[in-house]
Amino acid sequence: MWLPLLGLMIGILVGLLIPVKIPIAYAKYMSVAVLAALDSVFGGLRATLENNFDHIIFLSGFFANTLLAAFLAYIGDQLGVELYLAAVFVFGARLFQNLGIIRRHLLKR
Repeated sequence: MWLPLLGLMIGILVGLLIPVKIPIAYAKYMSVAVLAALDSVFGGLRATLENNFDHIIFLSGFFANTLLAAFLAYIGDQLGVELYLAAVFVFGARLFQNLGIIRRHLLKR
């Protein structure tokens, strides 16, 4: 349990010390990609609490969700449609659903 927390702390520290500036043209792509990645992370936490975690499923879902969300934003830009909003809606709803289930698991303990 301490290894993920250590990784999180190192990630936060690196993010604070080495700020990355993303061009405004890529902001849409990065926002949906980060939202999809967060959805996968919360899904992994939920699976861990349910004793159902599988590394292969987590990694494949993490990268597939992130790439799909960025691809939807790209296709939407090419078509002139705000298609990235579909990804924001779906991944946002799943994120809050997973967070609610995680909260219930933690409160039961």
